[in-house]
Amino acid sequence: MRHEQEFIDGLYARVDALRGDTEAAVQDALAQGDKPMQARLERDILVAERSGLLAALNAVDGSLCFGRIDLTDGTSHHIGRIGLRENDTERTPILLDWRAEVARPFYVATGHTPMGLRRRRHISTEGRKVTDLHDEFLDVGDRERTGHEDPAGDAVLLAALNSARTGRMSDIVQTIQAEQDEIIRAPHRGVLVVEGGPGTGKTAVALHRAAYLLYEHRELLAKRAVLIVGPNPAFLGYIGEVLPALGETGVLLATVGELFPGVRATATDTPEAAAVKGRADMADVLAAVVRDRQALPDPVIAIEHDREVLMLDDGLVNVAREKTRAAKLPHNVAREYFEGHILNTLTELYAERVGTDPYDGSSLLDASDITQIRDELAENPEVWSAIDQLWPWLTPQRLVADFLAGPEGYLSDEDAAAVRRPVTRAWTTADVPLLDEAAELLGEDDRLARARADREREAQIAYAQGVLDVSYASRTYEFEDKEEDDPESSEVLSAHDIIDAERFAERQEEADHRSAAERAAADRTWAFGHIIVDEAQELSPMAWRLLMRRCPTRSMTLVGDPVQTAEAAGVGSWEGILAPYVEDRWEHTRLGVNYRTPAEIMELAAAVVRAEHPGFEPPQSVRSTGVRPWVRGTDDLPGAVEKAVAELTPAEGRLAVIAPRELHRRLAARLDGVTAGAEPDLTRTVVLLDPRQAKGLEFDSVLVVEPGHYGTSDLYVALTRATQRLGVLHTGQLPDGLRQAAATP
Repeated sequence: MRHEQEFIDGLYARVDALRGDTEAAVQDALAQGDKPMQARLERDILVAERSGLLAALNAVDGSLCFGRIDLTDGTSHHIGRIGLRENDTERTPILLDWRAEVARPFYVATGHTPMGLRRRRHISTEGRKVTDLHDEFLDVGDRERTGHEDPAGDAVLLAALNSARTGRMSDIVQTIQAEQDEIIRAPHRGVLVVEGGPGTGKTAVALHRAAYLLYEHRELLAKRAVLIVGPNPAFLGYIGEVLPALGETGVLLATVGELFPGVRATATDTPEAAAVKGRADMADVLAAVVRDRQALPDPVIAIEHDREVLMLDDGLVNVAREKTRAAKLPHNVAREYFEGHILNTLTELYAERVGTDPYDGSSLLDASDITQIRDELAENPEVWSAIDQLWPWLTPQRLVADFLAGPEGYLSDEDAAAVRRPVTRAWTTADVPLLDEAAELLGEDDRLARARADREREAQIAYAQGVLDVSYASRTYEFEDKEEDDPESSEVLSAHDIIDAERFAERQEEADHRSAAERAAADRTWAFGHIIVDEAQELSPMAWRLLMRRCPTRSMTLVGDPVQTAEAAGVGSWEGILAPYVEDRWEHTRLGVNYRTPAEIMELAAAVVRAEHPGFEPPQSVRSTGVRPWVRGTDDLPGAVEKAVAELTPAEGRLAVIAPRELHRRLAARLDGVTAGAEPDLTRTVVLLDPRQAKGLEFDSVLVVEPGHYGTSDLYVALTRATQRLGVLHTGQLPDGLRQAAATP
């Protein structure tokens, strides 16, 4: 242990020196901010190069190194959460990044396939102090013993599984198993589906895959960013510290309800409304809504121009509308074409009215006259009022809000009743894919934005020209008293001599220092380099349309479990999700080992599913605690919950009370420090959740309340959140599978 402590001490000495060197370099560069623009650029480059490493060092400071591999050739490598070299020119790192190929034997080598390893050592630390070592000897001929042998090689894994939860997911970089490592390092291209039951580490594997891809494809993914989609904000908070702890901060975490810039879903749909909004045919419905906003006159629109009244009837407008639609452009983009057709139609009407020879019917107007008439019509407010009526400029928010306020005529009576709501109501998660679909159908007429940008650009050039003129005037004044043959006056250059106003303005433009993830969050049309979707089986067809637009290359990792599908709009099957986009060109893998749920609890949860699906086989639990879950009936539910919470709350760790949402206020009133109706704070000792909020989370102890109120998938989720102890309280009849299991001694 002494040798490892010396290594850790030396490692952190280097880390401290690096931090000091970097900070000093940054401060020195900042101090030179008044030098020419080249110095400013050098400063920006320095900050950009160093900031990623500093952020990584700060994030993983507590446990930078966790392992060592000793090879049969006598060499050794220490393994850590990030890689670290002695200096920028040193080729051999003092600490190997866990994602490096040379570090892979740490995770997958076995006695049968040692991959050149003699020994694998797990190093446990608290801060900078080594607390324990666990050695696995993979070379059967090696007689050396260290006193830290771990023959089974699972001491570190079991210690991690049995440790108290904190309300935040930890990385599994010390305990990645071989089947997990294979998925983490799978090739980048295409769609990879990772299926697994509760506790199999799907989420952890997906997050570590994100870190691995960012390491292997840094140049590409640093530009395009990685998007991680989770089921709810509480879940994203739960996993939010994993990637920073692995040295990666350039990832966007979001729910589907957060993927339309400027909109945040805060309201909740009924299951019926969510199911209707999530159906694939909603894309056709919204397309019909847009087409209906491309109107015809009823019966005519009269436009007065220069004492003449021009009549736009439905026939003339329909010709303009069909010509515009033939261009197959989004509604707002196509409006420019519609404007042109209407102006041409009105020009023809006016020219025929005032420019036709009454004797022979010939035209009295030449091309310049026609152009002038068109230009004059383009300045007539009545013309633009008519265009706004016939082909209005629309926003996605207005289109969807108006549709939901009056869906009749587009949906069946039953479906219309389910989704109808006031225009002023807040957005729901199921609305966001509708907004995104509407944005695709509408497009964006950027003529005003381009005109505004041109005006701003002209103003910047004019300002730059003024600066150059002042510089030139100053130089002229400085040398006007010198002799004409003075060489100094002829050789000194001014800014005028080396740069023009346009280039000078370009150099003064502020660079966008936002990360790729920050820019992606603000840009609906951003194309991500890779997307990871957790609880993928729950997303609706409309949500998948949104996500597929965000990743045209179809580079995705989807993790989930069809057995746990609970959302009415969820697709549930991988074929149903992917066939419309990649047909059968996707890979499927399954995780079969349950690391979270003890065998005793998993047996109870599996019985619930088998009551409905007799052939169901759950993932195999890797451990048993010897503590059986209990099921109790009660006539005083709040009182029984209060007593059970006192019984189940661990000395260290977290307890979740999972109950139907309608009971939360009653239960919270009996539990100290527990609130209802808000996003749960998972770092508190006791939290109150409903089954949907509990998806993807884990707790030391769980109390499930009124299981008869849940569907099979929701109950299965609720019963499989505990790592140690589980209790069930009920007042009514138990579901069949739970009743049968509870009756078994």
